[in-house]
Amino acid sequence: MEITQADIQTIKQMMKATWEDGDYGQLSQFKKDWDEDFISRLPITAGTKVLDVACGTGYFCILAAKRGGEVTGIDMARNLLEQARRDAKEHGVNIQFDEGDAESLPYEDNSFDVVTSMIGAMFAPQPGKVASELLRVCKPGGIIAMANWTSEGITGGMFAIGPKYVPPPPGVPYPLLWGNEDIVRQRFGTGVKDLKLTRRIWQITFPFDEAKSVDFFAKYFGPVKRTLEALNEEPAKRKQMENEFLEFWKKNNRATDGTLLCDAEWLEVVGRKA
Repeated sequence: MEITQADIQTIKQMMKATWEDGDYGQLSQFKKDWDEDFISRLPITAGTKVLDVACGTGYFCILAAKRGGEVTGIDMARNLLEQARRDAKEHGVNIQFDEGDAESLPYEDNSFDVVTSMIGAMFAPQPGKVASELLRVCKPGGIIAMANWTSEGITGGMFAIGPKYVPPPPGVPYPLLWGNEDIVRQRFGTGVKDLKLTRRIWQITFPFDEAKSVDFFAKYFGPVKRTLEALNEEPAKRKQMENEFLEFWKKNNRATDGTLLCDAEWLEVVGRKA
């Protein structure tokens, strides 16, 4: 089925509403160690012009600014940007946060030394445009870096649950294809050189058990929250989905002390603009 531009705009409006629902800041507080690990391998120093695409609540941007980078963050979710601005002020760093679209970045060609996206741009419905835009705004010889979930990892299993109950819009590529090395190479093509693709593990750690983890995602994580709410008129089906999430966490939890500890695989993408 061919997807039209009208379909794309509808999908983007739905995505914006989804990410503005819940409170992603509640989740992002548990991934700060991952942000710190990701940025540790990037050449961000004083004066480096950095763009973080789909920046969310902006902790990566704050880390980059503390390294001396001249940082811009962009996201489609207005409430996440509001939190990012508050947090940046609390940390005493100056960051430009813009509302915008990963498929149509409002910046001039060759504007940034480092262009990043951490579990963000991978969800845009037109991955070819995302790759093109990341390349366009990066300076020749600059760094493009992404952190993307893999479909084989635990998050691939988690993201596979929702569509069983509420199918996604037709014609949109599966977001976790950004975690496939061959697909990433195809999407960036000759636009990047020295491309390094490394599968890594981030430990998901929550200070509560599997049942409370289900409740946590249902309350704060927009995609799960909206999917469950779509099933409110089918309570048996909603309960079935909640139970599947519960069994999923029980199966993958390595903790034995009433908390949650899971290994989440992601693909680190680092290349240099040709």
